[in-house]
Order: sequence, then structure tokens, then C-alpha cells
Amino acid sequence: MQNITQQVNSQLSNLKLSGIRDALQQQYEQPNLYVEQSFEERLSLLLDVEITQRDQRKIERLTRQAKFRVGGTLSQLNYGAERQLDKTQIRSLAQGEWLRLHQNILITGATGCGKTYLACALGQNHCQQGNSVYYFRLKELLEKMFLAQADGSYRKLINKLSSASLLILDDWGLEPLTAQQRSDLLELIDARYDTKSTLIASQLPIENWYEMIGESTHADAILDRLVHGAIKLELKGESMRKKLNSLTDGDHSS
Repeated sequence: MQNITQQVNSQLSNLKLSGIRDALQQQYEQPNLYVEQSFEERLSLLLDVEITQRDQRKIERLTRQAKFRVGGTLSQLNYGAERQLDKTQIRSLAQGEWLRLHQNILITGATGCGKTYLACALGQNHCQQGNSVYYFRLKELLEKMFLAQADGSYRKLINKLSSASLLILDDWGLEPLTAQQRSDLLELIDARYDTKSTLIASQLPIENWYEMIGESTHADAILDRLVHGAIKLELKGESMRKKLNSLTDGDHSS
């Protein structure tokens, strides 16, 4: 029996079925718990453990791949009245229908009001649902695309970014774009248009994006693909960072 058990464990390890292997070991160690169950019922339990472990590993891989700037979660969002954040709307966004419809989300608001946290929380939520997500600050992404042009990996990068279910572009509009940046950004946005979703977080109001892009042909093309049919969230209220710092310094008057 011992030899058979070792052989089965070895076979399961070779097949990368560690969930079944571990659950089977538990059945060996606690046989009385399973004595009244049929073979099919015990097998179903083993498969459930394997599926659960695989799903969890996938979520962990997707989360690492996304490289979120902060570890935001929707359950920790601040719904204070001054922020004008609609809990019903966020609950709806968490369901992911906007991803299935390939809609974009545009989050705007003053510095420190929680745009990055909300963006990362939505991204984390969709990783939990098994969706691929990438997070970038816009300047970082444009530099990455510039370097990819130089080393010949540009097309590979575009294909990788265009295939993600959700692309988060944070710190949008901090500085005007160059001609090369406009061209690269348009190619990426166009590759994702109407097939994937993009989330933009910006302290710059949407009506000022045209000027930030800086050239009418590219601005029209980029904004038409991003803004048309997009879900717009404008965060209000005092800077969350400033409020946190005041509490840390012992000022609890607010």
C-alpha cells in the first residue's frame, strides 16, 4: 500500500496536480471522514481542491503581472458624502459588465483625492475574476514604448498591451505629449478600441485633454476612441493623502 501511495503521489506531482495530491493525502490521513462517500464523491472533492488551487494561482499570477501602484480593494473605499462616489455604481462596476461591453472608465479629480486607489481597486477586483490587467503611469508607459522602438520589441509590446482585458493608465495629462508619444499612444488606443477596456486616471479635466495631446488629428482620433461611450467618474473632496497625513500627525479635528 505504501509503495502504491508513493507511486500515485509521484504521478500526481509529475502531472502538476498538487491540489489533488494534497487533498488525497488528507483522505489517507482521515479515512473515517470519507468512509461513507462513494468513489465519485471522493473524486469530486479532490477535483474541487485542484480547481480552487489553480484559480488562486491564476489570480496571484494576474495580480503580480498587473503591477498595481497600490494594493487597493473595493471593500475599503471611502464613500464619504464629500467624495460624491456612488456605492451603487461601484457595485455595478465590480460585476464587470463594462469589461464585457469594452467600455472605458475615465476617473478625474484633484491631486490626492483617491483616483489611483480606485483605479487599482477596480483592477484588483477584475484580477480576482480571472481577467488580465496592466497598470502603468502614462509617462512610464510612453518611455517603455520609446525604448521598445529602439530595441526592436515594439510590436511585441503593442500586442501584449492590446491583449489585456483592462489597461490602466494613471497620471494622465501631467505634461504635453511629443509627436512620437502621440503616435505611439494612438496606435495603442486604436489596437484596443472596441475590443478591450481602458481606464484613465487624471487630475486634468477631460475638456483639457485635447490641449494636452497637442495636435488636432491625433487628439481627435485618441479622444474619440477613449471618451465616446465611456463611464466618467469625477472624484471630489479633500485630498485623501493630506487627510491621512493630518491624522498621522495627531490632528483628529476633522
